[in-house]
Amino acid sequence: MWTDPALHTLMSRRGALRAAACGFGHAALLGLLADESRANAAGNVYSAQHTRTPLAPRRPHHPPRATRVIFLFMHGGVSHVDSFDPKPKLDQLNGQPSPIRKPEFNFAATGKLLRSPWKFRRYGHSGIPVSDLFPHIGSCIDDIAVIRSMRGNQVAHGGAALQLHTGDGVAIRPSMGAWTLYGLGSENSNLPGFVSLSPSTYHGGVQNFGSAFLPASYQGTAIGDGRTAPRAAQMKNLTPPDGDFRQQRRQLDLLRQQNLQHLQHTDHDTRLQARIEAFELAFRMQLTAPRVFDISQESQRTQKLYGLDQKTTEDFAYQCLLARRMSEAGVRYVQVNHSHPRNYWDAHGGLQANHGGLAPKVDQPIAALLRDLKHRGLLDETLVVWGTEFGRTPAAQGSDGRDHHPHAFSMWMAGGGIKGGSVYGATDPLGYYVTENPCTMPDFHATVLHLLGIDHRRLTYRYSGRDFRLTDVSGQVISDIVA
Repeated sequence: MWTDPALHTLMSRRGALRAAACGFGHAALLGLLADESRANAAGNVYSAQHTRTPLAPRRPHHPPRATRVIFLFMHGGVSHVDSFDPKPKLDQLNGQPSPIRKPEFNFAATGKLLRSPWKFRRYGHSGIPVSDLFPHIGSCIDDIAVIRSMRGNQVAHGGAALQLHTGDGVAIRPSMGAWTLYGLGSENSNLPGFVSLSPSTYHGGVQNFGSAFLPASYQGTAIGDGRTAPRAAQMKNLTPPDGDFRQQRRQLDLLRQQNLQHLQHTDHDTRLQARIEAFELAFRMQLTAPRVFDISQESQRTQKLYGLDQKTTEDFAYQCLLARRMSEAGVRYVQVNHSHPRNYWDAHGGLQANHGGLAPKVDQPIAALLRDLKHRGLLDETLVVWGTEFGRTPAAQGSDGRDHHPHAFSMWMAGGGIKGGSVYGATDPLGYYVTENPCTMPDFHATVLHLLGIDHRRLTYRYSGRDFRLTDVSGQVISDIVA
């Protein structure tokens, strides 16, 4: 009986209900699902595997301090002892063996201690020292909370980048941006809710902005990659060749109808659902995206503020300005990548040439982003995060390089809900180990979610027989940096 192809629709539960008792069972089921979907949108229950509109805005668990995130990722491992964690003791002991026992868990052998080639200066009313690598960021320090006590457990780039982005350096897990979309939905139906600008194809690649086992609708939209100049990755040819949107709309309606019919017999495959929604989003973006990407609408003063008039800063300036425009337009999570292979902070040798060449590319654009958001009244509701996958060793690798160092490193946050002009945590006098207020990756992720109004312990997704969350089974909010 059930092998007849003509009766294939009866093989699904919905098909059976539709065919039985004049369809009243199916009508009742649709009513129940509609009620469940409305409850999900209005309440604090995250059950996206049941909602028909996974990107619809959702109510946070508690009043948020920020409504969106801009994550500035410096790929390769920025040295903490050369940027935001000054170590005068390194100057004194330069060229000598370390009096502190080096970590047993390391990537490669290192030699004698190496002082920082950059001086640290105090900035702002808070007087927080920042190295000469980042004078522009230093000038914004009163809006920044520096975390000097970051601690990871992955010593290679791939695992460390995955841990930073997904919470796990080994298993495939959803990215922080995907979790954010899953928890809060999207603010703008005409743009992606999660965008990654110029992400690297290395060290985690698409997993760093992927959705893993979350529904596919929550994965990030990549624009360009680390091999391409950002402006070359602009969206082009967004309008139909003949300019006839009505004909295109009719074609999409037919395609959508056929896909929805197929979706009913696939137990609502999230990949197919995401593909359907992607077609619709792409159609709507044809009118919205060109305006967002058109930075010619910005004043010359603003473009100069970011550094678009200089060859050194032009690329990252474009990304930062685009991030502000996307955030302003309602994109929930924007990641701005300074990434391999064009930009790579991996200073195993030639520290001064590596960091000294890369920092000027990002320093002015990042400071401009903070100032621009503040000037427009957007900084209070936008959480800006600056991060890297690990720090670098206080001792030299070779004559003038530093090796990977996940045991202690620095990151910072600014904007929505952050106590500016503050420092959290500390490391030993040489920068090897965290000595005060350690901040693990789950702590960092819990804090970001908290500022967005999400309780990290309640943001769960049922998969493979258990509930998963971004912070796994740990994580504490760093309340000391919350205003």
